[in-house]
Amino acid sequence: MSEVLYVTEEGLQKLKEELEHLRTVERPMISKMLADARDKGDLTENAEYAAAKEVQGMLEAKIAKLEDVVARSRIIDETKIDTSTVGILNKVKIRNMMNNTIMEYQLVPESEANFKLGKIAVSSPIAQGLMGKKVGETVEIKVPSGIIPLEIISISI
Repeated sequence: MSEVLYVTEEGLQKLKEELEHLRTVERPMISKMLADARDKGDLTENAEYAAAKEVQGMLEAKIAKLEDVVARSRIIDETKIDTSTVGILNKVKIRNMMNNTIMEYQLVPESEANFKLGKIAVSSPIAQGLMGKKVGETVEIKVPSGIIPLEIISISI
């Protein structure tokens, strides 16, 4: 049985838009490339045709993967998010106790992670260390550069 993927409504919409773009724009474009290459004659020695077939195969694989992700996706009800402990979709303000810097991250599904926007995947080491913790608690997060002690300052939506 396939694993359920939890996404926000916005995240699911983006996945559906990407899938629609691949189906309605990319797929017809590759079909045209194949038709043009086919018109050039002998397919056994036609590198353009072989390249177009390869691109088509990769596109179809991407479409199939996205269809699977959309089918397994379940929207997270943001109205039922608890802020007493750290969980998915929470914004967590933390203080690095080694250098006293304060950071704020939102814990999101992997498909929506974007570090530049302060959105980290719930499967990341930092998020895993914070999950289930309360305001005021200190956690030690193991990262590639060592262990970082973090204090949870606030939890919000």
